[in-house]
Amino acid sequence: MTEAGSFTFSGGAVAPGERQNLRYSISETYLGDPVRLPVTIINGEQDGPTVFLTAASHGDELNGIEVVREVAHEWDLSDLAGTLVCLPVLNVPGFLAQERYLPVYDRDLNRSFPGREGSTSSKRMAHKIYTNFIEPCDYGLDFHTSTRGRTNMIHVRADMADTATARLANAFGTNVIIDSEGPEGTLRGEATRADIPTITIEMGEAHRFQRELIDEALAGVESVFAEYSMLSQPTVRWPGWRTVIAGSSEKTWIRADVGGIVDMHHKEGELVREGEDICTITNPFKTENVVVEAPFTGLLVGMLENPVVYPGNPLCHLVELDTQIQGIIESQS
Repeated sequence: MTEAGSFTFSGGAVAPGERQNLRYSISETYLGDPVRLPVTIINGEQDGPTVFLTAASHGDELNGIEVVREVAHEWDLSDLAGTLVCLPVLNVPGFLAQERYLPVYDRDLNRSFPGREGSTSSKRMAHKIYTNFIEPCDYGLDFHTSTRGRTNMIHVRADMADTATARLANAFGTNVIIDSEGPEGTLRGEATRADIPTITIEMGEAHRFQRELIDEALAGVESVFAEYSMLSQPTVRWPGWRTVIAGSSEKTWIRADVGGIVDMHHKEGELVREGEDICTITNPFKTENVVVEAPFTGLLVGMLENPVVYPGNPLCHLVELDTQIQGIIESQS
């Protein structure tokens, strides 16, 4: 936990009991105009952890933007114990173009952390974000959606071998936690390896606000704040059941073996039994039908939204569950 006092960054500071809305310059356009990152910092009067909330490191992933904005600007944070660093749009150029990656050389900002001075444009941006607004924090919540054409049920991704990260992941309160180290260059991975426990929240699809998922994520944030005693009112939530999908467990994106038009028979978050039809792939004349069956009983964590595929394209992300969890899900359906 950080000591009580001001939250400082290059060019400014936010004293206890104060709030600042910033547009922080992290790069320049072809015309030499500043690329400015929107940042809201709320420094509570009471001691507590410093937590960052980030979204849109992929510029077309919008659900998390609304989560971060609502926490920063609609919640009553008058009794906040600690500091919130809210960054609703990390990838400003990608957001403006409504593209996943940085338009400059098609770089992935979320493979560029912690960044480096004097390096590529993406790593320079990542360096300014990381050193000013991530390094001073104790914990982090990084919001994502699936890539375009796919969707995810809301779930957490976290390195559960790290005790502090596991505490954070459990506190968010989703049914599914996928246990993995963050890949090299990701905000989650690099922050966690630097002793800033960070989780990724995957929720829904790109290019839209999905109110139900946004509300569920807000409940998760509230639960995290309760776990770390940052707000007095909320309590830590229990989702009813939880499964942690370890790296060694059976989990897979099932892929198409033929090209065609896809008719999905299930929605994300549903349980499918081994041998049950997941989808049917047809040609334009519906004269040839290829049925894709579940290779094992599992939960559909992610799935195709754009109903057309080439051979090799992913159809769904199916994760295996133990029989006890299967029974709980079936009893609730």
